[in-house]
Amino acid sequence: MGLEEGKEKWMELYNKHIGKYAERRKEFVLDSGLVLEPVYDPTNSHVDYEQDLGWPGMYPFTRGVQPNMYRGRFWTMRQYAGYGTAKETNERFRYLLEQGQTGLSVAFDLPTQIGYDSDHELSMGEVGKVGVAIDTVEDMHVLFDQIDLSKVSTSMTINAPAAVLLAMYIVVAEENGLGRKVLSGTIQNDILKEYVARGTYIFPPKPSLRLIADTIEFCAKEMPKWNPISISGYHIREAGANAVEEIAFTFANAKAYVDAVLKRNISVDDFAGQLSFFFAAHNNLLEEVAKFRAARRLWAKIMKEQYGATKERAMMLRFHTQTAGSTLTAQQPLNNIIRVTLQALAAVLGGTQSLHTNSYDEALSLPTEEAVKVALRTQQILAYESGVADTVDPLGGSYVIEQLTNELEEHIAKELKVIDDMGGAVAAIESGYMQKRIAESAYEYYRGVANGEKVIVGVNKFADSEEDQSFRVLRVDPKIREEQIASIKAVKSNRDNVKVEKSLEELGKAAATENVNLMPLIIDAVRNRCTLGEIMDTLRDVFGEYRPPVVF
Repeated sequence: MGLEEGKEKWMELYNKHIGKYAERRKEFVLDSGLVLEPVYDPTNSHVDYEQDLGWPGMYPFTRGVQPNMYRGRFWTMRQYAGYGTAKETNERFRYLLEQGQTGLSVAFDLPTQIGYDSDHELSMGEVGKVGVAIDTVEDMHVLFDQIDLSKVSTSMTINAPAAVLLAMYIVVAEENGLGRKVLSGTIQNDILKEYVARGTYIFPPKPSLRLIADTIEFCAKEMPKWNPISISGYHIREAGANAVEEIAFTFANAKAYVDAVLKRNISVDDFAGQLSFFFAAHNNLLEEVAKFRAARRLWAKIMKEQYGATKERAMMLRFHTQTAGSTLTAQQPLNNIIRVTLQALAAVLGGTQSLHTNSYDEALSLPTEEAVKVALRTQQILAYESGVADTVDPLGGSYVIEQLTNELEEHIAKELKVIDDMGGAVAAIESGYMQKRIAESAYEYYRGVANGEKVIVGVNKFADSEEDQSFRVLRVDPKIREEQIASIKAVKSNRDNVKVEKSLEELGKAAATENVNLMPLIIDAVRNRCTLGEIMDTLRDVFGEYRPPVVF
C-alpha cells in the first residue's frame, strides 16, 4: 500500500471515528495561531534535511549549537535568586551551590533596577522586596563572599544600570585578585524590551543604546568570556505575547543592538559571538520545542545573510531559558511543579544552554528554600534520570516538530519584516506597535481562560471549593532599608570625596560627548566608592528620563 493510499484509508477511519466520538474541540489551535493537524506525515511535513536540519553544531544549528550537546555536559542549572540584603542572598547562593546548582543568577530589587539608592525617597517600601539591594561595591563584595568568581558563571538580571553592576562585579573580582578576562557570565542589559514589556527603563532609547553598545564594545575587547547582553524574549512573553511575537520582537531588538555596535566600525564576527538570548518555556511542549529550533535556525540565517557573519560562533543562537512565571497559579500551588517540569523538558528538548526552573510557590511570594530545592531537583532529575539528555536533538525528524519548526520560522520572519519595514525596533516601540500587539495577544489568552476554552487545571477546571492556606511564604523584613541606609552612610564616611567628585564630573563630561566609551569611567567611579544612585543621577542629568507614549 502506497503512502497516499494509506493516508486515504486512515482518513476514512478517522472521519468514521469522530462521527461516533466527537473531538474535544473544533480546531486545535496553538497560542501562536497555528492550527495543529490531526496527524503529521511526509505528505504534510515537508523537510529538506540538509537545508532545514543539518547536523548539530553546524549551520543552520537547527539541531543545536554543540555537536554533542548534553552528552558532553549538561546545560547550566542557573537558579534565579535574590532578596533582602546582600548577606541573605549570599547565603541563598551558597545553599544552592551546595545543592548542585552550576551557575548563579542575581535578582535585584526594584530601586537597584531603576537606579536609586536605598535611601532615596522613591525606594521606600521596595528595598530588598523583589531582589537583593545593591547600593555600593561593598554590597557586591558581601553578595559574592566566599564564592570563587573564576569558577562560577554569574548572570545578572539588570538593564538600565547594567553597566554599573558590571563595573561593580569587575571591581569586586579585581580587589579579590582576579583579572576581568577570567570572569564569565552575563548582564541582561536589554533596554528595548523594557520599553514594551517590563518598565524598568530610565533613559530615552538613544542614550540607552549608547550605553549598551559601550558594554558590548568593552567586553569584546576586555572580557572574552562575558556575555554583555542577554536579549530577552522572556519578559515579552510574560507580558502576554505569543510564541511568534516573543521571537520576532526579540530578534528586532537584537538587530537594533547589532546595528548600534556596527556603527563603531567593529566587525560583526568580533562581537556577535558574545551575544546571548533569554526565552520563556510555556506549557505547550510541541510548540515550545519547535519555537526554540525555529529561532536558532532563523538567527543563523539573519547573521549570515543580512550581516555577513563568517565565524560560526557569530551565527549561533545561545540562550538561557526560564519556565513561565505567568503560568504559575496561586490555586493548588503544587500543580506548578508539574507545569515547571513540562516547561523545563521543552527547554531541554529544544536545546537550551542554561535553565532556571520556577519554584511552585512563586505565585504566592518569593520562593522558600524548600520550593527552590524542589525546582533545582526538577532539573537534576531531567538531566540524570529521564534520558532526554543522552542523545542529541531527540525530537529531530518528528513530522510534527519539523513542520511546526518550519511554520513558526515562516511566521516569525513575516512579523520581523513588518517591524523592519517600520524602520526597526525603536520605531516600532515609539509608535506603540509592539505594546499594542502584546496587549492584544494577552487579551486573547485571558479571554480564552475566562470563557473556559483554555483550561487551567485548578483554576477554571477541577478547582477546589476551599483554598489551602497551609503554605509557608517568605516575607522580607522591612527593617532591611534601615540596614542599607546605615551601610551607605558607612561607605560615604570612609571614602575619598575628592576622588568621588572628580570621577562623577569626568563621567558627566564624557556622557555629554558621543565618542567616548563610558565603561572605564564607570569602573573608576565604582572603584572610588560612588554609589549606584550617584552614578545614575550623573547620567540622568545628561541623558534625561524616558516618558512612554500613550498607545491606548
